[in-house]
Amino acid sequence: MTNTIDAGTATTSRLTDTGLLILRIATGATMLQAGLIKAFDFDAAVGFMESSGWRLPAFGAFMVTAAETLGGIGLLLGVLTPLAACAVIGAMVDAWAVNVSADAFWSQPFNVPFLAAFAAAALLFTGAGAFSVDERVFGRSRVSARGAVGLVVLGFAVAVVTWIALNGSNPIHVTKPVA
Repeated sequence: MTNTIDAGTATTSRLTDTGLLILRIATGATMLQAGLIKAFDFDAAVGFMESSGWRLPAFGAFMVTAAETLGGIGLLLGVLTPLAACAVIGAMVDAWAVNVSADAFWSQPFNVPFLAAFAAAALLFTGAGAFSVDERVFGRSRVSARGAVGLVVLGFAVAVVTWIALNGSNPIHVTKPVA
């Protein structure tokens, strides 16, 4: 019995893995940059959260800085990709909420946090691809569909709980909030 690999399938697989690498690099670099900006000027991050009315602004700034930095590194390298993507989803849902909290949520354009959250969710479902530490070291670049759905829900739930616990309000408004 001989093993044959269809050249078209191999090419498609290689192109898919290259696309996943590009998506991971773009999303990971975006998150790493956002996290490092906060890490290198942590007082500004705390000040922003404090001026926005967040309770425990230093704790909130630490959480978002850690999620963005560690999630960014994880996505860049494709290491523990499901956990990295979950962290990015949580941080970006809250970042998106900051952008829409002062107006009707639909009046704001879809922005970087919105896109980064969806890119991280896509990586949860597709996996990190062959060009990842997950594949090379652990021999597995993806989680089950149930695991991916669970991690998306977990990331979103952590964002909602964090927002309510540290901000104390609902950021999603159908109409502009009255000041």
